[in-house]
Amino acid sequence: MALTATIYKAALTVSDMDRGYYADHALTLAQHPSETLERMMLRIAAFALNASETLAFTRGLSADDEPELWQKNYSDEIELWVELGEPDEKRLKKACSRAERVVLYSYGGRASEVWWSQIENKLSRLDKLEVFRVDFEALQALAAIAARSMQLTATIQDGQMWLSDGPHTLLLEPQRLK
Repeated sequence: MALTATIYKAALTVSDMDRGYYADHALTLAQHPSETLERMMLRIAAFALNASETLAFTRGLSADDEPELWQKNYSDEIELWVELGEPDEKRLKKACSRAERVVLYSYGGRASEVWWSQIENKLSRLDKLEVFRVDFEALQALAAIAARSMQLTATIQDGQMWLSDGPHTLLLEPQRLK
């Protein structure tokens, strides 16, 4: 019997003072059976950090040719491509050829550092690519507040994001690598 996705719903209020963006979003996420709670919560955090009216989740792990999130314009051109993890150079080159802007959030502690040291020079010529590392301990704290139904508030200022579910407020500060 095949495992099925677990559905999570999040009412997300975003106050992004860095970009002057303020909005409420009703998010529905399908957690793939092989996806960790840390990764799923990073998808929500990445959404908040790049929020717009047209930003949308894709099929994610279920599709090799799509990012985790993308923003398309009315001509169906990809304006923003958001990746998670430590993808290979080929995937990132493909993303840069298809989108106006590509943002990658790397996570995983020591594995992320090793990946970056091996690929940094290869990615230096990809002008459309921005790379951030997210502290794995912060992701574990995010995973601890995960619930099937969530009310979240994201406040973003000076590159820091404070994410709150009411009783808990967590700091997520992605470190810019490129």
